[in-house]
Amino acid sequence: MSSLEQRVDELYEHLGELSESDTEARGVVETAIGMLDDGSARVAEIGESGDVVVNEWLKRAILCLFRLRGIMTETTGPFEYADRLPLKHGYEAAGVRVVPGASARWGSYLGPGVILMPSYVNIGARVGARTLVDTWATVGSCAQIGEGVHLSGGVGIGGVLEPANAQPVIVEDGVFVGSRVVVVEGMRIGREAVIGAGVVLTSSTAILDVSGPEVVEHRGYVPPRSVVIPGTRAKKFPAGEYGVPCALVIGQRTAGTDRKVSLNEALRDFAVPV
Repeated sequence: MSSLEQRVDELYEHLGELSESDTEARGVVETAIGMLDDGSARVAEIGESGDVVVNEWLKRAILCLFRLRGIMTETTGPFEYADRLPLKHGYEAAGVRVVPGASARWGSYLGPGVILMPSYVNIGARVGARTLVDTWATVGSCAQIGEGVHLSGGVGIGGVLEPANAQPVIVEDGVFVGSRVVVVEGMRIGREAVIGAGVVLTSSTAILDVSGPEVVEHRGYVPPRSVVIPGTRAKKFPAGEYGVPCALVIGQRTAGTDRKVSLNEALRDFAVPV
């Protein structure tokens, strides 16, 4: 445990006692948030075993930050903001394109080549290089988006701060997420998957692989290169039998093709709505 991590944990133990006047604590916490902002630290990552590792102390730093900063006003052109955190800056130097109407909070990381259409990225989130965050898409607190991802219009990537050990949403490299998809509650989408329009993925959503002779069920995880569409399955209730939403894995991207070609093939072969 680093001295910075240890000090953040000590401050978190006295969260209710923190105030704006505590300049030492604020300096410690802002150092940690600065590491999130420049990408030298991240809230969650895939460990050597393939499991998700959550760096809880960085979540605690974010929670401490809200206690240590008061509301301040920031103006950008004709727009005025009142928040405890400043907006993220330095896009040109970072090689990031941000069109009018898009915003990211300080403490989020945007990799080189990221494009933000009118959209929102919250503190603690990480958006990998060459990823497109399309119009009205949102990337919630601490969500981890990989490289070369396409988040289509209106996609909602949920955020999480508490409890500190809760896994954030993780979207791995090369994933295509179709319009109006919702991904929340620590869902993990494996690399190069294709998620069709309107799919809702939560920790309790049944993800049914129907591409083989037997149904294979997943929860909380979409396997790599899966092609996923919305579905329903019958469930009996006291008042009768009704269709309950689920997600259907109807195939996989063709092996041996590059990401662009395999995506086009997946959309054509499986008629996936985007």
